Amino acid sequence: MDQGLSDFLRQASAQSIPLLIFLVIFIAGLIVRKVIFARLSRWATHTKSEIDDVIIAATRGPFILWCLMLGLYFALESSVMPEAFVRTIDRVLLILGILSVTIVLANMSSKFIAQFAGKFDTAFPVTSLTRNISRIIIFCVGILVILNSLGISITPILATLGVGGLAVALGLQDTLSNLFAGFHVIASRQIRVGDYVRLESGEEGYVTDVGWRMTKVHMLPNNMVLVPNEKLAKSIVINYSLPDTEMAVLVNLGVHYGSDLKKVERVTCEVAQEVMKEVAGGVPEFEPFIRYHTFGDFNIQFTVILRAKEFVAQYLIKHEFVKRLHERYAKEGIVIPYPIWAINYRQEKEGA
Repeated sequence: MDQGLSDFLRQASAQSIPLLIFLVIFIAGLIVRKVIFARLSRWATHTKSEIDDVIIAATRGPFILWCLMLGLYFALESSVMPEAFVRTIDRVLLILGILSVTIVLANMSSKFIAQFAGKFDTAFPVTSLTRNISRIIIFCVGILVILNSLGISITPILATLGVGGLAVALGLQDTLSNLFAGFHVIASRQIRVGDYVRLESGEEGYVTDVGWRMTKVHMLPNNMVLVPNEKLAKSIVINYSLPDTEMAVLVNLGVHYGSDLKKVERVTCEVAQEVMKEVAGGVPEFEPFIRYHTFGDFNIQFTVILRAKEFVAQYLIKHEFVKRLHERYAKEGIVIPYPIWAINYRQEKEGA
């Protein structure tokens, strides 16, 4: 009886020690995590660099998994489980460790690209395509490291992928053409995220993203146009954001033949200058001007040239300019004639 109780206590002790080791290491890891990340967060608030913020945000969550894996590893090392089972669990922990580090690095690379690429005049602006490519590359490297750690030779795999890649390329010609067209669109920097463009088919709007297959164009009516990258690379596109976002705003007008054209020019430019300085989206330092160009059927026609900071600002500028100019013309006695058609009845009768 005493021998049986002794064996039971010995087995219970042998099983409780690994569990105790696991709990101690895991709880200690959580405490260390709380202390370290609290201090790192306070330190990061006093730095101008965003690198530390990205690293802290990317490692805060996986740190719990690493504590769990570390506790499980030492618990297994102190257990009396079969050696084959322990080796299997060690390999699983190794794979999980490499995979978690790969995920952390992939997330960090994506955030680094999103935060820092816009600050430099790089060849590859920030799009979902560039962010996803960096993640794919890191995941591929992580998978190769896992295979190599398991003793699997990656040379035959790479050779097989090279041969199989040719067959895949033939079967995915449309997808690959859009993928490489997307790289061309990004690298050429002729169409960038945030640019206002008009497509050859007539749709226009802001470019919001260049993906691996489609480019998204957000139209002003709050609709989304999805353009295949291959078609975008081949079509004629007007980019209103290049070489810069400022653009001329042309307003066509006409006045009566009896008008004093010098007075018309002076009054019109005064109103245009007010609009440039007071209306949002106008360019205050720009000096508006007019150009007479046509003796029309019932008026002398001219064009007023204003300037807007971006494409969509022209609508408010035209609205305010027409409203203010109409009011000013009425005060100054400048007439904008109605369309007039004169019919010569005698000539028509003699012709008949």
